[in-house]
Amino acid sequence: MRQLIIRFRRAAAAASGTAGTASVFVVPCQQHTRLVSRTIANSAAAYIKSSTTCSFAQTATLAQGVKMLGARKTFTEDFFFRQLFDEQSHTYSYLLADITTKEAILIDPVLEQAKRDAQLIKELGFTLKYALNTHMHADHITGTGYLKQLLPATVSVISQNSGAKADKHLVDDETVQFGRHVLKAMCTPGHTNGCMTFVVEEQGIAFTGDTLLIRGCGRTDFQEGDSRNLYRSVHERIFTLPENFRLFPAHDYKGNMETTVAEEKRYNPRLTKDVEAFVELMDNLNLPYPKMIDKAVPANRECGLYDIPKEA
Repeated sequence: MRQLIIRFRRAAAAASGTAGTASVFVVPCQQHTRLVSRTIANSAAAYIKSSTTCSFAQTATLAQGVKMLGARKTFTEDFFFRQLFDEQSHTYSYLLADITTKEAILIDPVLEQAKRDAQLIKELGFTLKYALNTHMHADHITGTGYLKQLLPATVSVISQNSGAKADKHLVDDETVQFGRHVLKAMCTPGHTNGCMTFVVEEQGIAFTGDTLLIRGCGRTDFQEGDSRNLYRSVHERIFTLPENFRLFPAHDYKGNMETTVAEEKRYNPRLTKDVEAFVELMDNLNLPYPKMIDKAVPANRECGLYDIPKEA
């Protein structure tokens, strides 16, 4: 055995002095192979600095990050997506369409942007089939009613639980179709009784309204708001979607545009708390009375048919 080690060391020394060549060691048996392997491993370990090693916690964090940034679904070639913004109310609207059939839907339109949206839809050659609201908004008047005048074929859509008028009312897990694409409506109450999250499963996306915002959530101190219901809606309906699903809220006030299920499950400062801590936090936000609520809610209850600008 000792002679084997001596021969190995001599051969290794000879190999280290010969640049650009490879040495082959012939080991007579499996037992000797294990011995040589241990010798190589021990020698290599001696040259690894402590600064290059990762703790178990660091390794776990890295693995978690890799999972969080897992591959996302790519939009199919026949799917159109456009995110639109209203600066006054910080509201996002979303135009989705089937590129083949030209049928389109618009999520959470804003009254002041109805002309802009109608013009874009015409320029793209789309037909607006549905104008949907994720809930009855309190911070702006929906553009649904005005769009029905600008684009007469439009059908207004909202949750049956919203208390608002519409051409079509949705119940939990009901779907609407535009071209070959399907949007599923999930009831996610808490911010209001009628809040819904719209999911397009094939594209890996969901529109969360005010239920779940980017690193936040909608307030629960008016319009039948309920903190426990909101917490349950997020954890049981939205956080159970695949972690790589992209989430698009109805509002953002910091310049963010989208998030993912994985991100919010890990980094949402409100919804990573347990339910009791979340309820206590929401009960003590002490937010000011919404500026638009007395005007927006009555208007939106009539599906935006109130205070529509007159055409010249």
